[in-house]
Amino acid sequence: MHRLFESIVIAIQSLIANKLRAILTLLGMIIGVMTVIAVVSIINGMNNYVSDAINQMGSSTFIIDKFGVITSNDAWFEAMKRKDLTITDMRAIEMSCDYCKIVGGSSVDMSMTVKRENHNVSGSIVKGVTYNYIEISDVELDYGRSFAESDEIHRRAVAVVGPDVTENLLPGLNPIGQSIKIGNYFFTIIGVAKRRGSTLGLNQDNWALMPLSTFNKYFSRPANFQIFVSAVEYGKLDEAMDEARTILRSRRHVKYGDPDDFSIMTSATFMEFYNNFTRVAWIVLIGVSSISLVVGGIVIMNIMLVAVTERTREVGIRKALGARRRDILWQFLIEALTLSIIGGIIGILGGGGIATIIAKTTPLPSSVELWSVIAGVAIASIIGVFFGIYPAMKAARMDPIEALRYE
Repeated sequence: MHRLFESIVIAIQSLIANKLRAILTLLGMIIGVMTVIAVVSIINGMNNYVSDAINQMGSSTFIIDKFGVITSNDAWFEAMKRKDLTITDMRAIEMSCDYCKIVGGSSVDMSMTVKRENHNVSGSIVKGVTYNYIEISDVELDYGRSFAESDEIHRRAVAVVGPDVTENLLPGLNPIGQSIKIGNYFFTIIGVAKRRGSTLGLNQDNWALMPLSTFNKYFSRPANFQIFVSAVEYGKLDEAMDEARTILRSRRHVKYGDPDDFSIMTSATFMEFYNNFTRVAWIVLIGVSSISLVVGGIVIMNIMLVAVTERTREVGIRKALGARRRDILWQFLIEALTLSIIGGIIGILGGGGIATIIAKTTPLPSSVELWSVIAGVAIASIIGVFFGIYPAMKAARMDPIEALRYE
């Protein structure tokens, strides 16, 4: 134990005496570990954020759409051949689906400018919805009211808006009952939603909803229609989906054995798509970080080989004074290990700092977890031992007489 402690002291003294060499050796490891920690932190943060956002959809709700989740060009062209879903499709499910509690729908999104006097908000998402849409969706009202069935029947020019719309157009005013202009038409605000922030850079607070009948009156009738369905109770989602699927296949004359010409999506569908995306991101991360860490390890090995050559006489003197092979081995191995661990710790701090800066300056969230810190130190240690063993063994095997003759 005493000899091991002595080797540690000598190794640290050597690093202090050769600061520039130590810093150059650290760089490769710092960059490698920093990359790992930064990217892992961002992916973890995204996982938590997206999971929460998807779970808000609810475990008893599903969406029926013409396109579904598109993952390739072929899937897109195939979906384009499908017939559009219609309001009558929604009504058929509403009338005939015993396991469906609430059935609503919405038009596709339109990007428009919302105005009031000299103020305007550009890029607002505008769509028409059935009166019960808000009850099914993840929209929560902060104040005001939701749509009533009479709003849809009488095609009233009323709107429920996101908080960005009211804050930009009506700062300091009570927005309920105020008039805003969407396109060329005026609408009265009846409700304002709670703030939801952004999801992966997409603003969730700049939008305006209106009754579907009003949307069809003032704007073009939707080319595509989304149907939102809530099952009668938790645990009956599969039954509701099967029943809705049967109704639509019959209405749309889909032959037995042919695939659906529509898509049914649940929160699990979106989560699966996201997991597939992050799986690819993890593979890329492992590849990039592996290259960085291997390069860092090679730098450590090369610098340690130079150090062994420069300190040949030192090795000879230590051996002449009674140092054993294992003492020399431990000395150089501990130097490599110390460099790697220091580089790993600096990389962890740097990676966490980068992740924090990205989280504060961009919409991307981040979350540094304990396991990634432990993994960073462990990886750095393994790299240090693996790439430090050869220089250490070379030093340990030196003949003391030849080493003392070295100039």
